[in-house]
Amino acid sequence: MKSISKIMAVMMLLVSLLYTAQIKNTKTEIVKISGNCDMCKSTIEKSGNVKNVAVVNWNEDSKMATITYDSSKTNQEEILKRIANAGYDSESFYAPDDIYAKLPSCCQYKRNKTTTMDGRGHDHSAMKDSMLNEQDHSSMSEHSSMTQESKPTGSPLKSIQDSYFSLKNALVKSDAKTASGKGKELTDAITAIKMDELSATEHDVWMKVMKSLNSDASAIAKTQDIKKQREAFKTLSKNMYDLLKTSKISTPVYYQYCPMQDANWLSTESTIKNPYYGAQMLTCGNTLETLK
Repeated sequence: MKSISKIMAVMMLLVSLLYTAQIKNTKTEIVKISGNCDMCKSTIEKSGNVKNVAVVNWNEDSKMATITYDSSKTNQEEILKRIANAGYDSESFYAPDDIYAKLPSCCQYKRNKTTTMDGRGHDHSAMKDSMLNEQDHSSMSEHSSMTQESKPTGSPLKSIQDSYFSLKNALVKSDAKTASGKGKELTDAITAIKMDELSATEHDVWMKVMKSLNSDASAIAKTQDIKKQREAFKTLSKNMYDLLKTSKISTPVYYQYCPMQDANWLSTESTIKNPYYGAQMLTCGNTLETLK
């Protein structure tokens, strides 16, 4: 049995090395992640891994995980949040209690509830009562009030929204060169998103659509073929709609439909200006929904 286990371990290592070799712009970090057994190892690695983007190798004995990722597409924070949402604490993120409770009994490790944030972005800071006196409480309250007053009220996704609408306008004008440039702006905005500024709902949707958004925006940026740009814009718009439904919107956004392409787009104007045909069929379409 021991020899079989060693063979399996070697095979898993070789597979891991193969996946790691396919990752570009590599950055490797080592972090502690709680867990108990082989089942924990499987869940931790599966939840953290993203093909050609991130690979996680967790050691059952040391509880240390080696994380290798493409620094242009993700970061340690995003990976650890996914792992926390699968039920496993790290030094940065605390798994939500309801998800931890659903782990098999053999996987329910001893918890240290001093981690600052859970996988959904909720604060779980644990401070000893002996370290807090009345002055500390007063100081913390004043600091909290100042932080709330100075925090921007706009959505952290606003830069993505603005870039998307600029791209849409370029397609309406059938301006492939400008659309390519706006596609690059959109990829930069996607990369610049700070995960810790997203709400819990925004974060959940963001993790589902982020990769596809970046892929479609990159496809548009890399070509000046208007047909290819418009094709990529279809799935880009679908994912943007899912994302904007969870986001703070300062002005109404109109979810519009092109029957000729069976595709949708988003606009800040109620007037139909079709990005899939431009001047050829500018007013073809209708508004399906208004997001507020």
